[in-house]
Amino acid sequence: MKLAQYYGDKPAAELPMLFQRILSNTTLDWFRRRKTRNALFSNLSEFSVSGEDGDFDLLETLESLTNSEGTESAQDATERAQILRAIEVQIQALPDRQREAFLMRYWEEMDVAETAAAMGCSEGSVKTHCSRAVHALSKALSAKGIKL
Repeated sequence: MKLAQYYGDKPAAELPMLFQRILSNTTLDWFRRRKTRNALFSNLSEFSVSGEDGDFDLLETLESLTNSEGTESAQDATERAQILRAIEVQIQALPDRQREAFLMRYWEEMDVAETAAAMGCSEGSVKTHCSRAVHALSKALSAKGIKL
């Protein structure tokens, strides 16, 4: 779709190379989004129990986990809460445009084009803002001893 939408006016000889580049970039974007989201946020499907009739209630699952022997210790829970708070603080410390791009791309899982349209800027600017945000977060969190 992107090939037809953005490069329909290009000579036919260039189309295979453009298609490969679009496919490669789209795949890399998907994997980057997935990696970042998995690093920062837990997947609710990890809580579901196999063999259920499809009625999944997170609160019931968390309650049963709380009452089981395999729960995390208070120290682990506190450390996890502190790490999440540190991540939250660092995200808030990002410049506005970087924070906006980062949250749209990795929290809302919007693609580059959607994010660019929402922010009113080019796709290249979105990629630049996201890259700078990820590097700044990585540097700030590493300085605090947090490895993602």
